[in-house]
Amino acid sequence: MRPSPKTREEAAKLIAAALSMIQISDLEGVLSFYNLSMSFPSPPSASASTLPDGVQFVLNTLPVHYKCIGDGDGFSAYVDTADPRESANVPLEVHKMKADALLRSLHEAGYKIITISGEEILVKKYRIRMRGVDAPELEMANGKESKNAPMKLIGGERVTIYVYGQDQFVHHVGDIYCGDVFVQEQMLKSGQVWHFKTYDNRPEFAQWESEARAGRRGLFALENPEKPWDWRRDQRNANVPVH
Repeated sequence: MRPSPKTREEAAKLIAAALSMIQISDLEGVLSFYNLSMSFPSPPSASASTLPDGVQFVLNTLPVHYKCIGDGDGFSAYVDTADPRESANVPLEVHKMKADALLRSLHEAGYKIITISGEEILVKKYRIRMRGVDAPELEMANGKESKNAPMKLIGGERVTIYVYGQDQFVHHVGDIYCGDVFVQEQMLKSGQVWHFKTYDNRPEFAQWESEARAGRRGLFALENPEKPWDWRRDQRNANVPVH
């Protein structure tokens, strides 16, 4: 590794990343040769068969910074490249960029160096869109309230993201969990987002939105709340740029 690990923690992360790329049969052979234990606990969701249908992979993020939450249904998250899933995919040129402190080039490549507890960590950036919900745009009624809701739920917290794919804006679309809390469920029940039925027909999502409507919570406290997809259509028709 260049530069060489400076702390025991960095060295441990490097070893863990290297071991994750070794076939289990080869590792068992080495341990057997040295009369060491061959008992390996299986990590949660270790195989594709344990994941929900349609999930492509799982991201375990670093704490989500408040400034990385753009609106009520999207945010940016960072994943430590020492994570076994990420470590094998970091291009060699990115490692060289880190060594040479070429921060701008790192950013363009989708990576960043952040400091947590005094330690510099190379991370990969992911732009996330919550699956099955659509939030009011910031310029709309209840837009700011909708943005504040995920800030309270995930701001400063590590989240787990079950990624189903990417949208046309190259956001990774997924289900968001913060501990035992299903974030979309809380957003729907509090009336901060709409159920986006065009791309997601889960009946529980429709039920949670109905509960918010009945309780006149969040945006449903408005007399005639405008749907965000209708608002974006009208903006495009008026030649106003919409992202």
